[in-house]
Amino acid sequence: MKKGVFLSFEGIEGTGKSTQARLLFELLREKGFDAVLTEEPGGTKIGRKIREILLSPDHQEMTPLTELLLYFASRTQHLAQVIIPAVNRGAVVITDRFTDSTIAYQCYGRGIALHLLHSLDNIATEGMQPDITLLLDLDVETGLSRNRGINKTDRLELEDIGFHKRVRNGFLELAAQQPERIKLIDASLEKEEVRKRVLDLVLDIVSS
Repeated sequence: MKKGVFLSFEGIEGTGKSTQARLLFELLREKGFDAVLTEEPGGTKIGRKIREILLSPDHQEMTPLTELLLYFASRTQHLAQVIIPAVNRGAVVITDRFTDSTIAYQCYGRGIALHLLHSLDNIATEGMQPDITLLLDLDVETGLSRNRGINKTDRLELEDIGFHKRVRNGFLELAAQQPERIKLIDASLEKEEVRKRVLDLVLDIVSS
């Protein structure tokens, strides 16, 4: 049986990654692929409960380490229950966020030591990475403005502008370090143009 493909969408708030992930999922299904669309934190019953805790503005007292451990708890369940079984059956798995987000937000944004995150990642994921990551990049002010325009506010979006700029810089550094896996896409373009660029990068991989 052919092994599946695991791909992730990444980016700061307001880049449109969730929309692009859904558009890709719908197109792949139309083309006859076994495709799975999921998200982090979330993807499972347990993960969705953890997501509620992580993103609720009521939990401003949460420490960075608590936050980090909750993300990995959700990811461990997500891999075991959704991602690994789907990849093993040959599906194309599309996740809205994965470990790159944890590095960008918790290491670059919060200041948690990278070696600690890598140690936890080795336990939680056993080093599993997406085959391809689509990083939708946008300036911070525009991204946050987009989300305010649709009345989207969660605990992370309430952080100051400096936090979000550190997160964006983290994503860009990751892309520079791993250009073979992480593909940078200009999210300031029109939605249809972004969709075309996503398809150009993905279709060769899932069809090979």
